[in-house]
Amino acid sequence: MKLSKEAIKRDFSKKLIAMFSEEVEEASILHKYLAFGSLIKEYCAENWMRTNKKYIRNEKKQVYYFSMEFLIGRLLRSNLLNLGIQRESEEALNELGINLSELEEAEMDAGLGNGGLGRLAACFLDSMASLQIPGHGCGIRYKYGLFEQKIVNGYQVEIPDNWLKEGNVWETRKEDKAVIVKFGGKVTPTMLNGRLSFFHENYQVVKAVPYDTPIIGYDNETVNTLRLWSAETFEKDKDLDFSSFKYGNYSKAVEYKSSVESISQVLYPDDSQIEGKILRLKQQYFFVSAGIQSIIRNYKKRNKPVNVLDRYIAIHINDTHPSLAVPELMRILMDEEGLGWEEAWEVTKRTISYTNHTIMAEALEKWPISIFKDLLPRIYMIVEEINRRFIEEIKVKCLQDWNRIDAMAIVNSGQIRMANLAIIGGHSVNGVAKLHTEILKKRELSNFYELYPEKFNNKTNGITHRRWLLQANPKLSDFITENIGGNWIKDPARLEDLAIYSKDNSFQEGIYNIKRNNKIKFASELKSKYGIDINPDSIFDVQAKRLHAYKRQLLNLLHIAYLYNNLRENPNLDIVPRTFFLQLRHLQAII
Repeated sequence: MKLSKEAIKRDFSKKLIAMFSEEVEEASILHKYLAFGSLIKEYCAENWMRTNKKYIRNEKKQVYYFSMEFLIGRLLRSNLLNLGIQRESEEALNELGINLSELEEAEMDAGLGNGGLGRLAACFLDSMASLQIPGHGCGIRYKYGLFEQKIVNGYQVEIPDNWLKEGNVWETRKEDKAVIVKFGGKVTPTMLNGRLSFFHENYQVVKAVPYDTPIIGYDNETVNTLRLWSAETFEKDKDLDFSSFKYGNYSKAVEYKSSVESISQVLYPDDSQIEGKILRLKQQYFFVSAGIQSIIRNYKKRNKPVNVLDRYIAIHINDTHPSLAVPELMRILMDEEGLGWEEAWEVTKRTISYTNHTIMAEALEKWPISIFKDLLPRIYMIVEEINRRFIEEIKVKCLQDWNRIDAMAIVNSGQIRMANLAIIGGHSVNGVAKLHTEILKKRELSNFYELYPEKFNNKTNGITHRRWLLQANPKLSDFITENIGGNWIKDPARLEDLAIYSKDNSFQEGIYNIKRNNKIKFASELKSKYGIDINPDSIFDVQAKRLHAYKRQLLNLLHIAYLYNNLRENPNLDIVPRTFFLQLRHLQAII
């Protein structure tokens, strides 16, 4: 995108007046951010529309990445970078007396994830758009993201992260794209016109409303979509609730509204009690059903038969949370589109793929049948039938080895195993590192690997290097470009070209100076905000993960104690000074 700083200044001033009837000099930082963000979204709108039209016109196969988490973070500078107008924007804002960094701080961080899982999803979206792959995200628009935290008397106090309190300038509500998701009720099998049909009655209706966020590719005019679903009460049921309220059943009306809106209220609600477990399962089915209904509706506009869906659509599930995509796609293909079981099953398997994120068998997701069957009666019937047919299939191959059959069954011991469902119901299973994938194949999922070796493959996790290098460390980025050119920005493999400088003293000195200046700047910021003095020439030893037993923070603390005790015993110990930084989340679990 080519825009001059003069055009950006003019457009920004107009946007402030249109949105808030304010001139630049009188507007607050928040209003400036909202106006500038809205302007940037407008700049990408035409490419967003063109991208979608191009995918349909060229009959491109589209990827839909289903994930409970999308830790996309702040988007302002990232979008400027990808649009290619960061420098012009900074200059335009400076001439208006505005610091871009101040606007960045006004943006609420969309904490729609808990760590690696959500950040991986965000990185994939950025990469697909930048590689011009037709790839979109599907998740939940949580009202409250990952909690804010304070430490009070040594204990963590969790505060709701109301990231939407000032609105979200990047999203567009698509009321006309809303779909209905059904929970509970009763399903009755009936022969209709010589075909077994299933009638669902007395269910609870939830309206799923999509909010679309543009995912801008780097310097290529491609804009993909992150679609997040919000749970709302259905209009007809609102009338019923008003009737209940009129006749004194106020608690019933409030209970329904609360039950529906809680689905998209918070990321990972507490599931120590049965109510929390039900809510988590509701969340998973809610966004999976809404997402697949939306995909099928758009696909049918192409006038293609549903039995070739997999030629044009790929659905990837990030961990087991969206595993209900398997039976939900089966339900739609059979109950709504009229395919027989065998045909629907083949289409489903060819459409769905699965990323496994854990090597701990005890961490693989399971749901009690008692909860699952009542909440999702038709889905449970389909899962039961998938399980029955699978067991019949493997009896011959496993030669009546019931221990292996029990281990691989989807339904067993009163529980439904979501990882087994995802493996059986898809065509691809990948780990997130070479070692991880090998452990899955040889240990945790060895039974499935022996049965389906062709399904298993590895996809090592990566990062969006533009955000975490080009955006996060501009001095280092400029230095790299000066020495090897700018091709690495689009092709990170070109960073290997730096190997020729491995013994170049002047190059290493340049890297050292950039790093030290960054550390001095950080130390100054820390002193200014918290009154803490640190040595910028010390090693910064940082562990930035939420504190948790398997994250090994306890080992880190023991190492700190070990070094400290060594220094006490030998004050003349030859050791480079170190400054340790640990993220405080869940601190009381370690103390």
